[in-house]
Amino acid sequence: MLFIMKTIHSLLLCSLTVLLVFSCDSDDETTQGSNLNAAAYYEKLNVSYGNSIHQKFDIYLPANRTLDTNVMILVHGGGWSSGDKSDMNGFRDFIKNEFPNMGIVNMNYRLADANNQPYPMQINDITAVINYLKNESEFYVIDDDFAFVGVSAGAHLALLWSYAFDTGSDIDMVCSIVGPTNLADPAYLNNTNPELQALLDLYGLDASIEFLEEASPYHRATASAPPTILFYGGMDPLIPVSQGTDMHAKLDNLGVTNEFTLYPNAGHGWIGLELLDSTIKLKAFMQTHFD
Repeated sequence: MLFIMKTIHSLLLCSLTVLLVFSCDSDDETTQGSNLNAAAYYEKLNVSYGNSIHQKFDIYLPANRTLDTNVMILVHGGGWSSGDKSDMNGFRDFIKNEFPNMGIVNMNYRLADANNQPYPMQINDITAVINYLKNESEFYVIDDDFAFVGVSAGAHLALLWSYAFDTGSDIDMVCSIVGPTNLADPAYLNNTNPELQALLDLYGLDASIEFLEEASPYHRATASAPPTILFYGGMDPLIPVSQGTDMHAKLDNLGVTNEFTLYPNAGHGWIGLELLDSTIKLKAFMQTHFD
């Protein structure tokens, strides 16, 4: 599940040159006192938004920002049970280079195990991050509207939060890269892949169809969903093609602005011209809907 993050990270890191002038440390954030100096670049790692060691995010804010400065939230993958925000550093650097006036939040969330299901735990963590940023928007000098780029399990969480939990209309766009969209898809329920089944079992060995639908972006999408861009691989062993094509069709039927790209020969990640195509399309979509 980590292949695409590490591939994109390494390729983007090599291909993009980013000039960083920053103040950086790993202490927890404090918002006591006056607001930050909006004229200066600001970076803070491992800001706590909860009591768990996993409830931390990194924040990167451009110089000369205002209360209209957009913030992109990055959500890592890892099958809901592994992964780390550092897996998204390639996307972080891509956004810094292509959108130098945009803020970035790269978040961790609590990881699922046999005793802690992904849903609703990880959705609650995204809610906590959004609420934290909204409450501190004047301190950070940022807008209180956001967007998501999520990969794999992180894309599932980004879509689900955007479609079902964005009660304040805080999300302007969402990007899913190989994200599961329908846990009740027959391609999942009838699968014979032990690796895939182990991931699905995190939602409960006896999970009902109703519960799986509740945790699925496909079943929670409405006409008010934000603009969405979807990327999928035709040979992905973990994400059936139907996860992307069905989501695309559902959004079309709802009248939701969306773009869908399927790379027929790609798996759970891609490189070369396909990766270049993804970055070009994502940049254009962000320029239209979140710049």
